[in-house]
Parts: sequence; C-alpha cells; structure tokens
Amino acid sequence: MDSPNAQSDRFDFASLSARDRYKLLIGSVVPRPIAWVTTIDEKGTPNAAPFSFFNCLSSDPAILALGVENHADMRFKDTGRNIRVTEEFTVNIVGFDNLEAMNVTAVPFAAGIDEIEAAGMSTVPGEFVACPQIAEAPIRFECRKHVTLNIGKSREIVLGEVLAMHARPGLVNDRFHVDAAALDALGRMGGHGYCRSNKTFDLPTMSETEWRTRATGTN
Repeated sequence: MDSPNAQSDRFDFASLSARDRYKLLIGSVVPRPIAWVTTIDEKGTPNAAPFSFFNCLSSDPAILALGVENHADMRFKDTGRNIRVTEEFTVNIVGFDNLEAMNVTAVPFAAGIDEIEAAGMSTVPGEFVACPQIAEAPIRFECRKHVTLNIGKSREIVLGEVLAMHARPGLVNDRFHVDAAALDALGRMGGHGYCRSNKTFDLPTMSETEWRTRATGTN
C-alpha cells in the first residue's frame, strides 16, 4: 500500500558539492556524540581536538570510530598525524560542564600550542597508552589504533580498539549501567548547534508476542 506521506524532496548527492552534502548530513544525522580526542606526537607533545564524526561500532571487540578531516590543502591535522605515528589515542567524552573548554580546543591554533593548557584543563597520565586523559572529562576511553580507512583525500576513518575506560566516580553502577543524567553528555547538531543528553526516556524492544498482542488488542 502506498503511503500518503511518500512524497519527499530529493537530493541527488552526485550532483551536489561536498559542502552541500556535508550540510545535509550533519543536519540530519543528529544528535552525534562528540569525541574529545587527545594524542601525542613523536616528541610527546600533547594535542586535543573535538570530533563529531564519531561513534561506537562494536563491543566485541570494543571499537570506536573517528572521522578525521584533513586540512584544506590535504595535509594531515595533528590528530590524524599523531595517530599515524603513535597508533594510540584517547577519547574523552564531553560533558556539559566541559562545553567552553571543548570549544577552545576546536580553535585552529598554530603548531606548538598546547590546546589542553589553553583551555584551562588538566590531565592524568594514560595507563594503557601514552596519550594523556582530560581529567575533567566524565568518561575517557584509552584506544589503540585498529585500522585506518583512507576513504578519500579529505578524510580518513580511524577505528580504535578500546583498551580501558575511566569514569567519574558514581557514573557507573554495579551492573555497568551509565547514569545518563549524571553524565550529561553533549551531542552535536547541525551548524553550530549542540544538545544535552540528560533528558532521556526508556522504550523497551517488544517481543513478537507483545507486538501481536498490541496489534490485535487481545490479552
């Protein structure tokens, strides 16, 4: 049966510029979690930068994915370069109280500037990797590079295996459930938009029997 709501505006991605495709994607695939990534270079110099092309793709093995964009001239940005050199990175989850500091680390500073220091944040040493963790972040994942997918000149996708997770005391209960309200993680919307994850609701997945009972109205 045809749906009365089947009409839609079509956007042929083959005919759109990369910028227009970007605007459609980031405005539609929302909210996106934010990876506040810390790395070090071969000299041990730390770097921090936020990425919203990010998500969890697997739990066995535990894999996080980052979409890392290159500079306009196709040079690697510090995060991408550092992961290539060291094969390590740490994903710090951005809580609402990290908003201003995270925004500072997004500034396109010249090489040699310590974004963590500029943002007024402190660090704790990594335990499984050499990358520092942002102490003020509510959750941190220490990762080893699993594989890098070179999908084009402008961007690569880095898959990292999670070696350890660190959480602010009280965020995770004895059943390994994370308190979403206390985490209060930021999400990325389109344009300059953000959202907060502290207002949630539960919707259990139904069994087929439960669905049939609801659909037929029987007990």
